[in-house]
Amino acid sequence: MKPLYESNLTSLKMINKGKVRDLYDIDDKHLLIVTTDRVSAFDVVLPTPIPGKGRILTETAIFWMKKATAILPNQLADDLFLADVLTEDELAQIDGRGMIVRKLKPLPVEAIVRGYLVGSGWKEYKKSQTVCGIPLPEGLEKAQQLPQPLFTPSTKAAVGDHDENISYEEVVKLIGEAKAIQVRDFSIALYKMAAEFALERGIIIADTKFEFGEDENGIIHLIDEALTPDSSRFWPAKKYKVGKNPESFDKQYIRDYLETLDWDKTAPGPELPQEVVDMTIQKYQEAQARLMENP
Repeated sequence: MKPLYESNLTSLKMINKGKVRDLYDIDDKHLLIVTTDRVSAFDVVLPTPIPGKGRILTETAIFWMKKATAILPNQLADDLFLADVLTEDELAQIDGRGMIVRKLKPLPVEAIVRGYLVGSGWKEYKKSQTVCGIPLPEGLEKAQQLPQPLFTPSTKAAVGDHDENISYEEVVKLIGEAKAIQVRDFSIALYKMAAEFALERGIIIADTKFEFGEDENGIIHLIDEALTPDSSRFWPAKKYKVGKNPESFDKQYIRDYLETLDWDKTAPGPELPQEVVDMTIQKYQEAQARLMENP
């Protein structure tokens, strides 16, 4: 598949270019999200695209949003279609990477849920027996499942900036107690639903992040992406073993490669070799296939 590093849709106005997504204005009720093949790591957009990644992320996000409607509504529009707003050439350009969504007011919080002790959480636990300041029992091991999933929110940083972990109390200050409770409870419920579903298909969801927005009536919706290999840590259940990081079906593979380089994790990022590109898309494809097929 031909990679799409950045979209160029002349029939609509681009209003934001994020790390991975290009956002276009349609009308007073709708936006178009184009998920490109760009990849970011350590909050830096890398110069090498992963061909087809944007389509996988789009299809996976739509799949999970529809599956999560029993928990909360989502951003997906059902009254307007891509063919209604794009030319044939533009449809061919984005090639399955676009979704039309309702205009909602994003909440300024990234809702991270951790089900396993890994990554930055493991590093903090070794120092202080906490994860994002939340006390945990002693004696836990690397990659061990946590007694309960943890809601560990962070700020939503702009391109080039770094997200910062914040406490639940800080979330309350940002959006108010009523919304903070909903965001926390929705996040935990979404994680538990997805983790159970994925485990039946041989995938452990070690952690993930959600984003939320509200409509004109203050009703909270699931927005952005959800439970994709970009926003989650997916492990093959058969290779899982407490005490070590399993292989993953997500962009941790890219992070692991970048950790071997003499790079200070600031822009510009390094080019990715072809073998890393090929292995990454294979991992994304396998994760999608496992999740979307019948068990």
